Amino acid sequence: MRVPKLILTVDDSPSMRMLLRSALSRQGYAVAEAEDGVAALEWLAANERPDLMITDINMPRMDGYGLVETVRAQGPHSDMPILVLSTESSEDKMTRAREAGADGWIVKPFDPVQLASAIRHAAL
Repeated sequence: MRVPKLILTVDDSPSMRMLLRSALSRQGYAVAEAEDGVAALEWLAANERPDLMITDINMPRMDGYGLVETVRAQGPHSDMPILVLSTESSEDKMTRAREAGADGWIVKPFDPVQLASAIRHAAL
């Protein structure tokens, strides 16, 4: 049996984390969750490296931009694929995410097929 790839989801909304967990689990992925950027960094420091991270932008304590920049600056996770999942869709916000190091952008509410495509495109 194939071991599912591990995806870390980072979102301050419990309902969004639940929707992501449900969609990703149905696609065969193992899912870990964090409620904001600080919790995600703590999780990354204490656990095995995920194959991909999906993060929201607007979160308390540390937003998605700060999380992406911090992960890119750290050695063990600097090349991990990162997707941004946000209600924001302005070109300047997407550009800022790309400049921080994000590999892709998905707009909420997400479509599971588009989510799967974005994950494949991020080269899992």
